[in-house]
Amino acid sequence: MVSCHLGAGASLAAVRGGRSVDTTMSFTPLDGLVMATRSGSVDPGLVLWLQTHAGISAAEVGDALEKRSGLYGLAGTADMREITSRAAAGDAQAELAREVYLHRLRGSVAAMAAAMDGLDALVFTGGVGENSAEIRSRAMAGLGFLGVRGDAERNAAGHGDREIGAPDAAVRSLLIGAREDIEIARQVRAVLSEGPGS
Repeated sequence: MVSCHLGAGASLAAVRGGRSVDTTMSFTPLDGLVMATRSGSVDPGLVLWLQTHAGISAAEVGDALEKRSGLYGLAGTADMREITSRAAAGDAQAELAREVYLHRLRGSVAAMAAAMDGLDALVFTGGVGENSAEIRSRAMAGLGFLGVRGDAERNAAGHGDREIGAPDAAVRSLLIGAREDIEIARQVRAVLSEGPGS
């Protein structure tokens, strides 16, 4: 399964047998997908060039990559709702931001599938993943070569956890609400149950 957690921060996880075997995030959460204000993966040579040739300090580069890049850097807003609305009205910057976001997302899903020698299910979660039928639809449309096929009606209608893929697709596509709070509570309970000094 590839889990697509798409929100202000975004990452994918390749999950096989209940365990994550690959992820798009790396040493820091900057790596991987294009996010609301974070750049996602960039050529390390760019960072060196900015410091060496443009005279930009490491702190300035870090701030730009963390807070002024991603969707915000491409379209002037970090809000995917605004981007899809502006793109629908023909705004070129918003279209570019949406397409860069989707290009990176689809390419990374393919990489996660390759890490597992295939794909049984594609799961969307997080603020964008749960609330943007358009982004889910466009993402699924570009993953047909993996066996993903969305169902427009299922994707656009309904609430809560549900199937959003075509019933006869080789890969199941699902929308599952993020429940980080429950996982945090489980882990805290496990640590507390170990007792002091454990």
